[in-house]
Amino acid sequence: MESVGVLMTCPMHSYIEEELAKRFNLFKLWNYSSLRCFSEAHANSIRALVGNTKVGADANTIDSLPKLEIVSTYSVGLDKIDLKKCREKGIRVTNTPDVLTDDVADVAIGLALAVVRRICESDRFVRNGLWKKGRIGSTIAKRAEAFGCPISYHSRSEKPETGYKYYASILDLAANTEILVVACALTEETRHIVNRQVIDALGSKGILINIGRGQHIDEPELVSALREGRLGGAGLDVFEDEPYVPEQLLGLDNVVLSPHVGSDTVETCMEMADLVIANLEAHFLGNPLLTPVI
Repeated sequence: MESVGVLMTCPMHSYIEEELAKRFNLFKLWNYSSLRCFSEAHANSIRALVGNTKVGADANTIDSLPKLEIVSTYSVGLDKIDLKKCREKGIRVTNTPDVLTDDVADVAIGLALAVVRRICESDRFVRNGLWKKGRIGSTIAKRAEAFGCPISYHSRSEKPETGYKYYASILDLAANTEILVVACALTEETRHIVNRQVIDALGSKGILINIGRGQHIDEPELVSALREGRLGGAGLDVFEDEPYVPEQLLGLDNVVLSPHVGSDTVETCMEMADLVIANLEAHFLGNPLLTPVI
């Protein structure tokens, strides 16, 4: 398969770049000044595209690659791929589900604990020599169900097999929970699913955790609520305009920020890469795809 042209849209983990280069004729879009320049030189050489949550395959990219057969994204999320265009052109699409589930869940719990226990604030408190001058009060957080924490949820449909309390409305869920974790796929329906009404329902003692996509939350409303005390705190691994973070968030002690690292353990990055490559190999060998989306 060394002759099969594969286009990577942006830099990713070194492991996936190295492994793709071993198996395919690898092209790196970032080595060219623009997609147009790349397409003029190599459009007919590309049969597969590997993207991620930063740069995927929009309609313009897909139309620029007439020989494209498959898009294999180095992510679970599909919001950077024009699925409608892929369906129209018969282009297969795969992602990397399940591999990163545990790591992302760990970050969600870590952010929740960091906000509730004010860990970052406590760290600054000690580093600044203030421990001798006062004391920090903090609430002991119970870690999810294993720590005796009651679990409830909202989704498109009820899942009775979970045994958890279901709320048909996210507003009702927010009004009846202390820590709201956003972990759904980004679609037009879930864009800004956490708006002012949801934030106000969560309230001044509520904690908002986002390990999904930045666009799930109306960021200006979140900033206002945190500054005004209408929301107790937030733990954010994702942002609306990554890598840019609203300046107002940086000075708040009731916020914990991380740079979209929910799945960035070495082991998970390698497993995701292996799954991307396995899907590409399956496609070009005529075997069933491992994790097909289309």
